[in-house]
Amino acid sequence: MDLSKIILSFGLTLLVGLSMGLGSILSFFVKGDNKKFLVKSLSFAAGIMIYVSFMAILPEGIHLIEGYLGHEKGYNLALVFFFIGIIITAILEHFAHKIGGDHGHNHDHSHSHGPHNHGEHLSKLGFVSAVAIAIHNLPEGFALFTAGLKDIRMAIPIALAITMHNIPLSIAISVPIFYSTKSKKKTFFYTLLVGLCQPLGAILGYLLLSKFLNDFLFGVLFSIISGILYP
Repeated sequence: MDLSKIILSFGLTLLVGLSMGLGSILSFFVKGDNKKFLVKSLSFAAGIMIYVSFMAILPEGIHLIEGYLGHEKGYNLALVFFFIGIIITAILEHFAHKIGGDHGHNHDHSHSHGPHNHGEHLSKLGFVSAVAIAIHNLPEGFALFTAGLKDIRMAIPIALAITMHNIPLSIAISVPIFYSTKSKKKTFFYTLLVGLCQPLGAILGYLLLSKFLNDFLFGVLFSIISGILYP
């Protein structure tokens, strides 16, 4: 594998991960009750992710697998891997919610015991969201890195889409953490750590699969990745 491609792809993935730090900084200027802003931002970002998933990544995965297996078998296998990507995401999200424990139960309990417990609830909300997004960021980072290894021109729109997704997500993490801890440094640090899970995912994925990368595996990975990126 060309070293310059590896460095360029990793650099792009790192920049995208760092964009969550930018979102954290922006969160300090967003009111805690400004839910409309977050909802509209996340909805727009989700639309971008869906577009990239279906119009760029999945077609490329289908094309690469068809090159090995022919049109019908390649198309069907790519769709199977696409749904495997969706299942992987569902499992990761389920695992993240398990980490959150009885988060929903504490919501009512915290409101009945004054501002201190409410602050604890906000803190837990922020940290549980951070864990869930961090877990999701691992395969997402590998997705971007893999796309860059294959074709950096295809990776750039994916990077832009993930960045547009990262910023409102990081605001959603940062707002409850900031309002519970009153610390901009802690808020920025925790949110940036979540973003750095994307380049971490790139490193882990490459270490595991670098020896096996070929066009067929790229096709499989792109098909799975399109399912993972599908919101």
